[in-house]
Amino acid sequence: MSQALPPESTALFLDIDGTLLDFAPTPDGVRVPEGLVGTLRAIQAALGGAFAFLTGRRLSDVDALFGPGFPAAAEHGALVRDAAGAVTRLVQPVPEMDRWRAEMERFAARLPGLLIEPKSLGFTVHFRQVPALEGQVLHALRQLVGGRGEILPASRAFEVRPPNTGKGRALSWYMARPPYQGRLPFFVGDDVTDEAAIAAAFSEGGAGLHVARNFGGQPGRVRGWLETIHKTATETPHGRA
Repeated sequence: MSQALPPESTALFLDIDGTLLDFAPTPDGVRVPEGLVGTLRAIQAALGGAFAFLTGRRLSDVDALFGPGFPAAAEHGALVRDAAGAVTRLVQPVPEMDRWRAEMERFAARLPGLLIEPKSLGFTVHFRQVPALEGQVLHALRQLVGGRGEILPASRAFEVRPPNTGKGRALSWYMARPPYQGRLPFFVGDDVTDEAAIAAAFSEGGAGLHVARNFGGQPGRVRGWLETIHKTATETPHGRA
């Protein structure tokens, strides 16, 4: 993938797991390659701040991985943090969510290898270590949640979240505000949960890129692409500090 992004007219949005970072057996096991944070901060500066993560992770996870200061839509767009650090909730909480999470934690305790990842407005059931349990997990979630929340398949996981949550909605929220407004959005994601943001980027006149379709399924190639963007942006008059 060699597409250049003009820094004066581009807004860049990135998923994290499976896109920017390689998957690990557990969410806590991912590693941020040396130099990546510096590259991202340089790109953010070159784009005039028009950069954000769109991730299923919590805001606290984003800060733990990359340090504070990055705009981010967390929990699949349920919460958005703008360039000034203000956090806005885009969806309403589901009252039963805590009970559902507790039920699934009891369910997972009987099946070694399942992992429940709590979030402020939902939770994720990870079966990466026990993929044979996918059908059993989905059945349990459908019985529990019914139509009162969304169950979304992800990479060896199921996301349980409030209705109308989505990264596409979050991308559009950013694009209606400075410093993103008036630019063309480019988003990179890897999963079912990213397809709405890919579509939203195209609808806003930009482009949505998929790790499997555009980068050979390799997050390392995404990172290499970002290095190219970094070098190109800092070599242009608009990108020089």
